[in-house]
Amino acid sequence: MRTRTKICGLTRVDDVKAAVEAGADAIGLVFYPSSPRAVDIEQAVKLCAVVPPFVSIVGLFVNASTSHVQDVLSAMPISLLQFHGEEEAAYCESFGRAYLKAARVRQGFDLLDYAARYPSACGLLVDAWVDGYGGGGHAFDWRLLPSRFDRPLVLAGGLTPENVGEAIRLVRPWAVDVSSGVELSKGVKDRALINAFIAGVRDADGRKNQ
Repeated sequence: MRTRTKICGLTRVDDVKAAVEAGADAIGLVFYPSSPRAVDIEQAVKLCAVVPPFVSIVGLFVNASTSHVQDVLSAMPISLLQFHGEEEAAYCESFGRAYLKAARVRQGFDLLDYAARYPSACGLLVDAWVDGYGGGGHAFDWRLLPSRFDRPLVLAGGLTPENVGEAIRLVRPWAVDVSSGVELSKGVKDRALINAFIAGVRDADGRKNQ
């Protein structure tokens, strides 16, 4: 199985193009105003305009109002919603779109119990437990994840070109999600790091299949 790759927290057209050209399966746009990688609707529309067919556009929200999510969906072709806050399943389902629910993992966290609360989610995204929302660029102990998980798992949190191969070997996720690990500064991606990250994913997949 091929590991899918998402480059998240994109704020510049050139970075979107770099992610697409490197072979990313998805790009992530952050609609959480408190994030240094946040984009507004006008900016996001420009970013979406350079995304070709068959590359997914993911909209990330944290405890957003229903009207804000609907405004984003009305303005651009969002393929998938990603919720990182305290959203309940009924809220996540209300937009009629496929969605991922993020889980912050730490010692004692029960991912299976958490996943059961979101039966309609198309997958779960696992990130590091930090104060606030998002993993803060920190990796967590991947051994805390259950050895068997019957839904698509997206691994995030502190991934870099250097450690993504080991992450794939240990976790065998459906997809990996990177933001700070391919940045020059918050919200500013580096083409060489993006290329190296996706090369690391492909190399890990090749070793997996040997």
